[in-house]
Amino acid sequence: MNKQELYKSILPQAISLIQGEDEIAAMANLSALLHQTFGFWWTGFYRVVGDQLVLGPFQGPIACTRIQYGKGVCGTAWKEQRTIVVPDVEEFPGHIACSSESRSEIVVPVWQNGRITAVLDIDSNQLDTFDEIDAKYLEEIVSHFE
Repeated sequence: MNKQELYKSILPQAISLIQGEDEIAAMANLSALLHQTFGFWWTGFYRVVGDQLVLGPFQGPIACTRIQYGKGVCGTAWKEQRTIVVPDVEEFPGHIACSSESRSEIVVPVWQNGRITAVLDIDSNQLDTFDEIDAKYLEEIVSHFE
C-alpha cells in the first residue's frame, strides 16, 4: 500500500478519534495512530499556551517542552499560519534540534474557532520523508478539530 492509500485507509478512523472527543485524548490517539501506521520517528502535538507552544500528547523519544512563537519549524508554522514541509532540517534556518536523529519534518497548524490552537509535528529520521501528499491528508485530518 502506498502512502496515499495508507492515509485514505486511516482517514475515517482518524476523524472518529477527533470528533466529539476531548481535545487532549484526541491528540493522544491521533499521535498513536499516525505513529504506528507510518513508523515516523516522532509524532505529536504542541499546544498554544500564551505566547509559546507547549508539548502535548506525542509518540517517540523525549522532546523539547516549550517552543517560542516564530522559532524553529513549529514556531514558524504557527507564526506563518501554514503547513511547513522540511526535507532536511539542517537546511532550515533556526531549526531547533530536540533530537539529532531527526532529519526531516512536517508541521501542520491546528485551527479552532478561527485561530491556531496547536500544531501537529511529525519528524522522520530519514531525509525528504514528507511531501504534498502528507500535507494534504494531515491538513484534512486536523481540520476536524474545528
